[in-house]
Amino acid sequence: MLEIADLMRSREGKGVVNVLAADQLMNSPKLYSSFLLWLLSELFEQLPEVGDPEQPKLVFFFDEAHLLFDEAPKALVEKVEQVVRLIRSKGVGVYFVTQNPLDVPESVLGQLGNRVQHALRAFTPRDQKAVKTAADTLRPNPKLKAEQVITELGVGEALVSLLDEKGRPTMVERAFIVPPASQVGPIGAEERAQMMRSSALLAKYEKTVDRESAYENLTTRAEDKPVVQPKPAEKPAAPARQTQTILDAATKSAVRAIGSELGRQIIRGVLGSILGSGRRR
Repeated sequence: MLEIADLMRSREGKGVVNVLAADQLMNSPKLYSSFLLWLLSELFEQLPEVGDPEQPKLVFFFDEAHLLFDEAPKALVEKVEQVVRLIRSKGVGVYFVTQNPLDVPESVLGQLGNRVQHALRAFTPRDQKAVKTAADTLRPNPKLKAEQVITELGVGEALVSLLDEKGRPTMVERAFIVPPASQVGPIGAEERAQMMRSSALLAKYEKTVDRESAYENLTTRAEDKPVVQPKPAEKPAAPARQTQTILDAATKSAVRAIGSELGRQIIRGVLGSILGSGRRR
């Protein structure tokens, strides 16, 4: 299992950039959203309160943010909103990267203080709505009309609104963005493998551990249990099919009972501090 502390390592006094290879995980948007919620919730539960530090301990950039919220249940979106709002006090910053501001639910969008908006083109009614939404989320500047400027931005330009030293959004400004000095685009399979082999965490996370679930254990026990043949003097037992049906029902009932207990433990571990329960010991 991933240990949160491994995401906050430093090397020669400098922070380490961790890249999650989520190319397969992104194919299951609901699972991806659940992973995001678990990750942020674990951070919120484990990290101490630090108030408003000058620099965050950890910053997350979630690319292709629409995958996090597509078809996400309302309850999940509400929890993401709650965690994003509360995790600031733990010294953690969260950035959602997407091409369209409509990809992020309005309730979550309202919790994000720093905004960097690149050009949007208004070719369709939906595009026009996206432009207006993006402009409305920026603090107005009497020197420029954000809704118009968004459609005029060139390559490397953006509208920027950041929080000041008192945590207040600054007026939106038109600015040039310094291009990245790192590689743009995905790395090759061999290069990725080489980076993984040279990682200090390879020994810790190299082997995949697939533990048996409660359902798998109970199913195995049910299959291994011998069927008792009725004696002549006894009342005939139910037909084999009915016996198997009863056995399946008992197994499923036990699984539900264990599952509910496991579910409570998972919820306590993932959302414990948010829902009001105590810290883990």
